[in-house]
Amino acid sequence: MTEKDRSLTDPEKIVKLSYLYDFYGALLKDRHREIFEEYVLNDLSLSEIAGEYGMTRQGIYDIVKRCSRRLESYEEKLQLFERFQMAKERLGQVEQLVKRGREEDRQSILGLTHEIYEIL
Repeated sequence: MTEKDRSLTDPEKIVKLSYLYDFYGALLKDRHREIFEEYVLNDLSLSEIAGEYGMTRQGIYDIVKRCSRRLESYEEKLQLFERFQMAKERLGQVEQLVKRGREEDRQSILGLTHEIYEIL
């Protein structure tokens, strides 16, 4: 397996691509979106998808790779996923403060909620 093939099978990369797809997938061409879904979300092999679409394995790989680059480019420009992650982190902090239930945590909670509003 070549280095470029591993980049499409790395579990961390696949998870990130699936999140990016949630945010930006609608911006992909319909056919590309279908192929990307088959590979990343449905975990079909390049060969299986190639057979289904009457294409070569390399052709499917190129589409998946192109979609991956496009999704990463959208994130680089728009940063919706990054903002989502930051808001999620702040909400986790709020949750921990609420569970502690101390009066002095009220100011911390208010500060975190203001940060979340700014992020969003």
